[in-house]
Amino acid sequence: MKILVKRAQKRDADAFAELMQLQMQNMYKTAHAILWNDEDAADAISDTILACWEKIGQLKAAEYFRTWMTRILINKCNDILRQKKREYPVEEVRESFGELEEYDNVEWMEMMNGLDEKYRLVMILYYVNGLPTADISSILHIPDSTVRTRLSRGRKQIAQIYHMGTGKEYGVYDRKKCN
Repeated sequence: MKILVKRAQKRDADAFAELMQLQMQNMYKTAHAILWNDEDAADAISDTILACWEKIGQLKAAEYFRTWMTRILINKCNDILRQKKREYPVEEVRESFGELEEYDNVEWMEMMNGLDEKYRLVMILYYVNGLPTADISSILHIPDSTVRTRLSRGRKQIAQIYHMGTGKEYGVYDRKKCN
């Protein structure tokens, strides 16, 4: 991937297109987890791709491309949320989107929907996108210890949600189950 990034930094459109194609699934999962609908996720992704193309020359280290791109995506998602918030309450938007059938594990995503926003984003980046805590820390501009704390608290909230929904005891999620 470093080679593609370096070529893209030299304005190689084919390399950039290939790079974006490699990241598309993770971008979609992240954007959809934040925005809760396909249209807004597609808007955020297209804005992110455009911003990445315009600013890829500013990326200092090719190995941090994914982190850099994810931060841009989250910012674009937040821009859309701010715009939507002005239009109508976020709760009404979320209620109108229904099931999240494009995820492999709908039950897990339903539990994720019950999480506090700050825990959900960290959980999505860690479990769905498979990012290490150090990368999440860099993306969200929070200490690594805060990422680990939010993961722990998010897991506890999911266990509580699961326990309330099924009456069963539940342990900690395994990354393999969540992808």
